[in-house]
Amino acid sequence: MRLPIYLDNQATTRTDPRVVEAMLPYFTEVYGNAASVSHRFGWEAEEAVERAREQVARAIGAEAREIVFTSGATESNNLAIKGVAQAMIRRGNHLVTAASEHKAVLDPMKRLARQGWDVTIVACDAQGRVAPEAVAEALQDRTVLVSVMAANNEVGTLNPIAEVGRLCHQRGILFHTDAAQAVGKIPLDVQAASVDLLSISAHKFYGPKGIGALYVRRRAPQVRLQPLVDGGGHERGFRSGTVPVPLVVGLATALELALDELPAESLRLLELRQRLHERIAAAVPGIQLNGHPTDRLPGNLNLSFIDVDGEALMMAMRDVAVSSGSACTAADPEPSHVLMAMGLSEDLARSSLRFGLGRFTTVEEIDFAARAVAGAVERLRSQRVAWTAGSRSI
Repeated sequence: MRLPIYLDNQATTRTDPRVVEAMLPYFTEVYGNAASVSHRFGWEAEEAVERAREQVARAIGAEAREIVFTSGATESNNLAIKGVAQAMIRRGNHLVTAASEHKAVLDPMKRLARQGWDVTIVACDAQGRVAPEAVAEALQDRTVLVSVMAANNEVGTLNPIAEVGRLCHQRGILFHTDAAQAVGKIPLDVQAASVDLLSISAHKFYGPKGIGALYVRRRAPQVRLQPLVDGGGHERGFRSGTVPVPLVVGLATALELALDELPAESLRLLELRQRLHERIAAAVPGIQLNGHPTDRLPGNLNLSFIDVDGEALMMAMRDVAVSSGSACTAADPEPSHVLMAMGLSEDLARSSLRFGLGRFTTVEEIDFAARAVAGAVERLRSQRVAWTAGSRSI
């Protein structure tokens, strides 16, 4: 076992060597621009892109022409939300999302609200789940889009997106899901779940950073979007800019590998997660599991440690890489907005750690992490007691 060990796979994953191998020829051998249609170099690049598009579409039950390549889930979310809002402005000006969403959904919603859009943010329950009934109550005649994530990035809770999708379609409302944490980790089918727009990010499932995709339904109903980026009309006008062929190939390869290995890997991660939870619980009193106990991502474990500051706990475990929330809010001094939306106190929210297990996590690393957590918590709690006793004597 090599130190430090990495248990932050919800933030990002190591690119699988098999993915890197698939990408390499497209840097130095098949290096043409996929938009160059006048020579073989461009044709070969275009063939690789279209093959990747078919692979991604097949993975989520879509058609190849419904896949738009982007720089990642943040861009996909922005394109879905802002693009629909601008395209549908004559029909209505109301949007619905949830308090437990990633900032890549909440911030575009807030921007649109500042521009005059009516935005309703529904609550989640104590386990981070968004109830379809809560979404239904928020819908109006002017609602044009609902955005609810498939799996929460902090606590791993899975949302009932198929139910939300069906109720949206019953009202003629478009449904978007940020599936950055779900794609490649749980089965997803956009047709079965009545999803109209779905965001993907390759680096969440062992692909390269800087590449993602947006599924855009083309029939029953056909989704119309206003592009965010103009300049050449690439990706059927939805996203102008030279398509990064190596990254696209990496995205498709990583997704195929993830789906091929999904059943066995899900079971392995679930066993490792349970082992980590049980060993920490046996050695550390005063912990709380955050998120749904069973309907959650197999590799996610989010725990609060009573009377321990999460940031201090991370610093006390130099050889274990974990996080106290979303990587996109790591510099934010405020407690996790997801945990606060779930009803946790500020102290309990600040005492949380997220353990993200992944493809390269081993049993030895799990056992080491459990021991490291137990030792660090004991030291920090003893220091707290000593400091409290000292302050009382002054």
